[in-house]
Amino acid sequence: MLSKKQARAFFLGGTLVTFLVFIGLTIYSFSKEQDQSNYGNITEQVVRGKEIWEANNCMGCHTILGEGGYYAPELTKVLDRRGPGYVKAVLMNPIPWEPNGRKMVAYGFTEEEADDVIAFFDWIDDIDLNGFDRVVSPLAKGEDPLATDKE
Repeated sequence: MLSKKQARAFFLGGTLVTFLVFIGLTIYSFSKEQDQSNYGNITEQVVRGKEIWEANNCMGCHTILGEGGYYAPELTKVLDRRGPGYVKAVLMNPIPWEPNGRKMVAYGFTEEEADDVIAFFDWIDDIDLNGFDRVVSPLAKGEDPLATDKE
């Protein structure tokens, strides 16, 4: 059993050690070697693409980097999955369309606006996601997730 003095010393020592570990991990996390944000590659075109993304409330339906709505497809690695040509065609399409029964607004972007949004997606695609981008859902592979293996 600890005396009051020993308990107080144990508490203060543990608090100090924990605080120092926290400060050390914080400094380590913010060091340049640990930067995964891709911040250095932001261009004017990327900024314009993000402004278009926000002005049209794309996040109301789409998810990017895990944030946004779940009505429409996730767009974090859309250029890897679909390619810039497909994305550009969708953005510049003057007619509303309904892929898989979900309505997509026809924004009818100009070629420059579409290129800006694609530059934004390309910048997003270059962010280090710690391997998250390697996880592919069964639906993306065209597999039936409810099917049972009968071997």
